[in-house]
Amino acid sequence: MTQISLKFDFANGERLGPGKVDLLEQVRAHGSIAAAGRAMGMSYRRAWLLIDALNHMFVEPVVMTQMGGRGGGAATLTPFGETIVRRYRALQAKTAQAAAEDLAALEAVLRPAGD
Repeated sequence: MTQISLKFDFANGERLGPGKVDLLEQVRAHGSIAAAGRAMGMSYRRAWLLIDALNHMFVEPVVMTQMGGRGGGAATLTPFGETIVRRYRALQAKTAQAAAEDLAALEAVLRPAGD
């Protein structure tokens, strides 16, 4: 099944796409930037830099962090971060619905896998 990936290049030069949104969802699932990065096959530094960029991209932070201690640090999506994920996924679903007929027509003329 064909999937739609959306990438937004905002007028102010910021970008939001599937990788950043997936990272936010992994933070939600794992409660940690390091674990979210590992789940996506990226280094802690790369994950942290992306979260930091997201926190500075919008008018409110999308992830709140708690410094590590004996049990390690923690990270959670803010309510605003949840809104960003929800709106991105809604746009993705609406786009897929609007494009379904044209995507089906394109898929119908694709070569079979392995040819």
